[in-house]
Amino acid sequence: MSDAATDTTNALIKICGIKEEATLEGMKGLDVAYIGFVFAKSKRQVSPERAAQLLDVAHGVPMAGDARPLAVGVFVNPTLEQLEETLDAVRLDVVQLHGQETPEFSREVGQRFGVEVWRALPVTESADEDPEEGSARLAAYAGAVSTILLDTAGGGTGKSFRWDVIPAYQEAAKESGLRLFVAGGLSPDNADRLITAYLPEGVDISSGVETDGVKDNGKIAAFVERVKRP
Repeated sequence: MSDAATDTTNALIKICGIKEEATLEGMKGLDVAYIGFVFAKSKRQVSPERAAQLLDVAHGVPMAGDARPLAVGVFVNPTLEQLEETLDAVRLDVVQLHGQETPEFSREVGQRFGVEVWRALPVTESADEDPEEGSARLAAYAGAVSTILLDTAGGGTGKSFRWDVIPAYQEAAKESGLRLFVAGGLSPDNADRLITAYLPEGVDISSGVETDGVKDNGKIAAFVERVKRP
């Protein structure tokens, strides 16, 4: 029988849509690499000032191995001015772009603000979607971002996309020197199936660890356990 070290996976975990101190405090000791703050219009939206308060709390809550979680800010079609104002108020490690941002804009964000940049790309539900076309869209961001986040079209829907397209995107990401994270419709109930079948480099979850629209520490713990030990 294998030991615990070989039973775990290396998939990085991002818990997004953080709004409350209690959520962060309940994550103590969990293997969470990233916490996400939503600055775009959303029921999970927080102000930069509120995010700064929450980040202070996060820095006092050691995750697994006493690691500090990295802070991700989620934006939809921001201006450079909005990004500057936000980054002046809260020290983000990552800017995640979730709208129609071009590779050129994405590259400029990283260069101007000295942050890591992720680009979320929607995967449509169309049965005749061409994975090669989608992977070419991903490749356009080579050198402009560090990470591509595959999400269900529309974002924040709580629904998953067709996972059978993931391998084509993984191949394109590898060829382009990009990391590939998966989001959209994840939950403690399906995390093990995703990890076992596709071994993504990272996963991003928000509504799947909520109860009645509020982050549920029990679900967060269960999700982390099932990602790390599918």
